Amino acid sequence: MATAVQKITLSSSRDIPFNKLVLSQSNVRRVKAGVSIEELAEDIARRTLLQSLNVRSVLDAKGAETGMFEIPAGGRRYRALELLVKQKRLAKTAPVPCVVRDSGVAEEDSLAENVQRAPLHPLDQFRAFQALREKGRTEEDIAAAFFTSVNVVKQRLRLASVSPELLDIYAEDGISLEQLMAFTVTADHGRQEQVWQAISGSWQKEPYQIRRMLTEKTVRASDRRAMFVGLDAYEAAGGVVLRDLFQSDDGGWLEDVALLDRLVAEKLKAEAKTIAAEGWKWIEVAIDFPYGHTRGLRELDGVSADVTAEEQATIEALKAEYTRLEAEHDGADELPDEIDQRLGEIETALAAFDDRPISYQLADITRAGVFVGIDAEGTLLVDRGYVRPEDELPVAEPEQGSDGEPAAATLDGAEPLAPGIQRAVITIGGQVAEAEDEDDDAMKPLPDRLLTELTAERTLALRDRLGITPSVAFQSVLYKFCLDVFSRYSSYGTAMEVSVRSASFPVQAQGLNDTPAAKAIDARHKTWEERLPKDKADLWDWLTGLTSEEQAALFAHCASFGVNALYEKGDRYGGGATPHTIEQRITEADRIARAVNLDMVNSGWRPTVENYLGRVPKLRILEAVREGAGERAAQLIDHLKKGDMAKEAERLLAETGWLPEPLRMPDAQLAAAVDGAESKGDGEALPEFLAGDEEETSANEADESRMIAAE
Repeated sequence: MATAVQKITLSSSRDIPFNKLVLSQSNVRRVKAGVSIEELAEDIARRTLLQSLNVRSVLDAKGAETGMFEIPAGGRRYRALELLVKQKRLAKTAPVPCVVRDSGVAEEDSLAENVQRAPLHPLDQFRAFQALREKGRTEEDIAAAFFTSVNVVKQRLRLASVSPELLDIYAEDGISLEQLMAFTVTADHGRQEQVWQAISGSWQKEPYQIRRMLTEKTVRASDRRAMFVGLDAYEAAGGVVLRDLFQSDDGGWLEDVALLDRLVAEKLKAEAKTIAAEGWKWIEVAIDFPYGHTRGLRELDGVSADVTAEEQATIEALKAEYTRLEAEHDGADELPDEIDQRLGEIETALAAFDDRPISYQLADITRAGVFVGIDAEGTLLVDRGYVRPEDELPVAEPEQGSDGEPAAATLDGAEPLAPGIQRAVITIGGQVAEAEDEDDDAMKPLPDRLLTELTAERTLALRDRLGITPSVAFQSVLYKFCLDVFSRYSSYGTAMEVSVRSASFPVQAQGLNDTPAAKAIDARHKTWEERLPKDKADLWDWLTGLTSEEQAALFAHCASFGVNALYEKGDRYGGGATPHTIEQRITEADRIARAVNLDMVNSGWRPTVENYLGRVPKLRILEAVREGAGERAAQLIDHLKKGDMAKEAERLLAETGWLPEPLRMPDAQLAAAVDGAESKGDGEALPEFLAGDEEETSANEADESRMIAAE
């Protein structure tokens, strides 16, 4: 006969007045954790008590019930109710739902209630927030209901919006919470799933890699184009901005690059048309102009507008306020945020007054032009007043009119200048991209264009250092003079061209204008330009009046423009620089670099996808990471495709100080060998990174010899 299963009898429940309840010493919870009593009280006030208290009768010494009940499980709920009673928001005799226990051990009941409770899975919370949002609750309402911030609610809602396929994997612990956060960067479920499929089989699934893959075809909000157009205008045109709610994203990423470029072109064109109304002959428009783009053009001498009385009063008031605020907080370790912000606003306002509008003669405007672009901060860059050589007026004796007065000037046979405005020719330029060498089977020499770009930046950095080192500048020029004057020396292939003829950079990386060296040189040049006399006839006397320190500083600045450390492809037969001449030039540049302690890392150069890593084969990328970050770091990326490898290498090398060979300072041993190499002929071996061009030239010579022999 089967044994009957004993039925379970549940503890009874009843409502007990609050003033009949007391805390029990049997409650095992001693350490405060979780939601505060105040927050729990507010939650009970909002939606009443959702869970009954666990109570036992209080017995007297004889074991008889006293009518009071102690609470071994539910102490926090009791304290929250107690707080509501103290605040007179709950009556002392209010009935409280309780489960009455009369068997077992009180401590066991308390422990079981806390241990057996399963925490809510985060995904359930995300989806619950989403359900509330879909039922019409605002993010603010949800945040208030659960005593959290609106930003936390937005984060939870964003996590709930990830692809259902990925959420299911997260529910099964196949994706970490940090990885799921990374996927929220984009709302495109298809792209999220595509990225997961790409990395799911790999051991490398770091959140940063997920974010990078999801945003690799976007543009940073900190890009000059994005700052120029503005996020509001971009979004108003239908563009989507990807935002990361879980870490700093510098404003996010603009997803529609084609739309952004169109908005940039339209805004630049509109600005150019506005400037064209001033009467300029030509306007050249580009997002970024190459370094030295004004070389060979004559810059007009304009007249700065005078400061009005009202503007002067404003300037004085701002300066007085600035002085007062500084005095009030003198000695403070840290300025209050509002004071620091106000001082910054004053500095910006004063700087705006220093940038005075410049006026030009109409006759000059009609033969000059303007460069319109975007600076590194994303603001409109307008550089007015440049005359091309072909637009210069011919030097001729002025013709006499019938009344004996000089006739009006004419341009290329045109009618005499009238006050009317001509139509400017607006040119919108661009840059030609270079095909990448994808052959990763062997360690090949660096491409010629890349070498030229790297050495162009090194030349600028070397000019900057030489321009502030008068003693080395003097010795460099004296060295060149000796080569030119004394016949025992050969003056070919030198790094100092003391005419002074400044070497241009026909090939250069984008953004060379914005490098620290370029900015320092330009600032120093403008400072001297403002001091120099307008008339050449006054220059000698002005130079005589300078102190010896000023003369030395000016000498160094002028001499620095003669530095040419540029790599150019050798030409044995076309009359250009030969490989040996280039080698001698770089040798001398290295000598000057050592003398001025040139350090390209201190000069601001860092390896990026654009300036190096994306331009070389995978073997060179791995070599760079191995040298800069170690063998372990190289092993972390050796399985990646070239594009991903270059981006990861940029991150790994960011703060290592690694430099490609063309930018390195030769060590002492190499320097000694270089100094003794000048007497050797064209057969001298070039540095490793140039060896390919020497081999290529030798091969060409061999081919030509065979052709001649065959004939």
